Amino acid sequence: MAVINFGGVKEEVVMRSEFPMAKARKVLKNETIAVLGYGVQGPGQSLNMRDNGFNVIVGQSKAFKRDWDRAVADGWKPGVNLFELEEATKRGTIIEMLVSDAAQKKIWPNIKKYLTKGKALYFSHGFSIVYKDQTKIIPPKDIDVIMVAPKGSGTSLRRNFLSGAGINASYAVFQDATGRAKERCMAVGIAVGAGYLFPTTFEKEVFSDLVGERGVLMGALAGIMEAQYDTLRKHGHSPSEAFNETVEELTESLIRLVSENGMDWMYSNCSATAQRGALDWKPKFKKAVMPVFKGLYERVANGTETRRVILACGKPNYQELLGKELAVMGNSEMWQAGKATRSLRPKESAKANLKTAKGTAGRKEN
Repeated sequence: MAVINFGGVKEEVVMRSEFPMAKARKVLKNETIAVLGYGVQGPGQSLNMRDNGFNVIVGQSKAFKRDWDRAVADGWKPGVNLFELEEATKRGTIIEMLVSDAAQKKIWPNIKKYLTKGKALYFSHGFSIVYKDQTKIIPPKDIDVIMVAPKGSGTSLRRNFLSGAGINASYAVFQDATGRAKERCMAVGIAVGAGYLFPTTFEKEVFSDLVGERGVLMGALAGIMEAQYDTLRKHGHSPSEAFNETVEELTESLIRLVSENGMDWMYSNCSATAQRGALDWKPKFKKAVMPVFKGLYERVANGTETRRVILACGKPNYQELLGKELAVMGNSEMWQAGKATRSLRPKESAKANLKTAKGTAGRKEN
């Protein structure tokens, strides 16, 4: 493992150079990886492994026609490498549990009998294991229980794979029955397209993930955007101006600078006026939201957020209710302004323009 200094704290990470694809194929050469669920993470992980040459099958309930049809459209063949959940679990030696967290509780009674000695049960989230008092998912003692959690959506995992890049992922071993759990875990992590792997535990992964999704990554980000947009609109700014100053500049410019070299570098590459204002107001925002994050972490740790997920997402009409909630967001003035803004973006990228410029440079015109 490579030892990397993260902000003064040294951590061990697994790089592709240390655990190359050839080694992953060797470790998993006799394994059949059954990916259960073709919703969020399932497509990206299964397609990446298939493209990398691993023996992969997909388990998806026909009752969810949209996901079944999507799997068929992606080249999975019913009866060959696409099966119902129970059949896929029976055939697989490494079972990737990638249905939603609420659905895992529902399908567990039907699949646990196929988790026979020596198999591996794989998760991409610590939810079901850490909150086993609520999910009732308690794996047999004679199987491996492992996790690889990509730090991004399944769409991002697939997109990064196709571009030749990877996406960071954490990994953990909860139960090692075969003596090969860690090796199997890292091999699958490389197989699904991880850029590098860093160790964690099931508990730490689920706590950080639930806080992150409700916080900066999604909940807080959307809430802060709406607050700023509404403030600008109430003071007479147009939808176009409010959206550009709230979302477009962040997503199309500033966040890319942060990704490249960090927040301090982004600050140093903005105007002096922007720098000063940001530095003055950053501690005010931090002070304002710290109590919210404290409460959020407590709710995650004590299982309150988990109970909310299981109760809400387990309802038979959840997808219908979810659609209505998302429609309220999508039909809001702010995101309708966003739709209009995106339609105005130049169709030809700067990279294409640069390529054209290079192609014509030095060429004499007749």
